[in-house]
Amino acid sequence: MELRDIEIFLALAEELHFGRTAERLHVSQARVSQAIKKQERRIGAPLFDRTSRRVRITPAGEHLYRELSAGYRQIMDGIEAVSAAARGTSGTLTLGAMGPQAWMIQKVVELFQTRYPAARIRHRDINPIDPLSLLRSGEIDLGLLWLPIREPGLTVGPVTHTSALMLMVADTHPFAGRESVCLEDFGDCTFISPKSAVPAYVEEVFQPSHTPAGRPIRRGPQVASWHDQLTAVSSGQAVAATVAEAARFYPWPNLVYVPVRDAPPCRWALVWRTANAGPLLLAFAQTVRDLDTTDAQE
Repeated sequence: MELRDIEIFLALAEELHFGRTAERLHVSQARVSQAIKKQERRIGAPLFDRTSRRVRITPAGEHLYRELSAGYRQIMDGIEAVSAAARGTSGTLTLGAMGPQAWMIQKVVELFQTRYPAARIRHRDINPIDPLSLLRSGEIDLGLLWLPIREPGLTVGPVTHTSALMLMVADTHPFAGRESVCLEDFGDCTFISPKSAVPAYVEEVFQPSHTPAGRPIRRGPQVASWHDQLTAVSSGQAVAATVAEAARFYPWPNLVYVPVRDAPPCRWALVWRTANAGPLLLAFAQTVRDLDTTDAQE
């Protein structure tokens, strides 16, 4: 399937109108119809239901859209990244990350700076209690955030790494002597409460509202920063779920990090404002993808 035919299919799946698709891609309606018919013959199933009044995508078309859209974006980002390199990409990219997470992508930063020596990376610390504000305000270009992120105007880029989940407790807590805990144990704890308005589905990754069995999980003192969180937990007022890197970078003598054995890994990804996807930003995202491919081959 030619790249132009893929573009036509993806555009029609979004526009659901042959005329608008033709205008968007600067081709004739006949070219759009020809490309779709060619793809339907190749696949052996209709991709769209057409009537004189409307165009609807079929289940086969929806399946093909899901399979092709991510790959197409990666191809186009790759082309843009190489094009940016050819233009001698320069400038400053402000990257926001939370404490040790910046260290977790050090290989990406080093490869990017090798490829684009004229570019500069400026680092900003993201408050984990308020992870989206710096990105929304434009104070950072890229944020390294935990998933999921489903916010209007924000694009989620490639996943950089994953982290195991830990329960952070005071050394006097009943769970401090355990080898591990499970998510159901959260119902026996009082968790910290973020002071900022974090979207509920984002907070759920670390501070769920209910256990898997449906028991409510109590909320305790409000915190406004990572240091507040450490203090609240170390004083025994509450517990908090965090990532395994915290145990390495914040080994307070009165804190214990207990593995959560049935929690899924926390996934981290680059996130940026959709309207701010310039060449330098896309080149950094492509570096993540290229490094992931290289690691997979080694």
